[in-house]
Amino acid sequence: MGNSRMLSVDNLNLSFGGIKAVDQVTFHINEHELLGLIGPNGAGKTTVFNMISGFYKADSGTIKLRDEVINELSPDEVNKAGIARTFQNIRLFGQLTVVENVLLAMQQTETLGWKESLLRTKSYREKEATLKAHCIDLLKIFSLDHLAEELACNLPYGLQRKLEIVRALATKPKLLILDEPAAGMNHQETEDLKKLIHFVKQKFNLTVLLIEHDMKLIMSICERIVVLNRGVKIADGTPAEVKANQNVIEAYLGKRTQLHG
Repeated sequence: MGNSRMLSVDNLNLSFGGIKAVDQVTFHINEHELLGLIGPNGAGKTTVFNMISGFYKADSGTIKLRDEVINELSPDEVNKAGIARTFQNIRLFGQLTVVENVLLAMQQTETLGWKESLLRTKSYREKEATLKAHCIDLLKIFSLDHLAEELACNLPYGLQRKLEIVRALATKPKLLILDEPAAGMNHQETEDLKKLIHFVKQKFNLTVLLIEHDMKLIMSICERIVVLNRGVKIADGTPAEVKANQNVIEAYLGKRTQLHG
């Protein structure tokens, strides 16, 4: 694990209609780290996630990707800066093919001029063919190349999740943020997902931020965990430290007991 910081969140605040959703939240992610962000329902996890990815703007506080302040960037600009995210509810283009979904994402980081695109010039067609070949290479890594021309909506749930991660990787991120990727998955799909996250992190030399309700998955995969409750950070430590933290136990279970996972 690198010691340099990939992402720094400092004194982040956001209110909705007078209700404080995020209150003075501060944490960081080291380069190549796999960090979990957890908390009970309404803890502010997804709000923080949406601020990092540019969907919400903080009332105050700072978000930095390495040394670049990204608070005011749009979601597209955040993506171009080096952060890719997946969504809790899968957001594939169901009526496009598998390869078209990846191609659209890859075009985020490539310059295909609109005039070339409109006229479908020779240089545009050549660029498009090169990009498509890169897409197929990426799909091969994940054993999805044989489904390249299949409509995304026809894939089983677990493969749709995998495709969404592949699509995020097509934008060449430094930081991959996953919003509840195990939602709706059975035990075997969750085990496969765990292997996939490990594989992606190593293969693409990535830093990963994971929001997840599946405590067993979080405890078994994350190197460090940040816990929010009612918009406030209540813990930050290794899985063992978090599991034994009485503030965390009480936030989840409302009593002093042992947190399993």
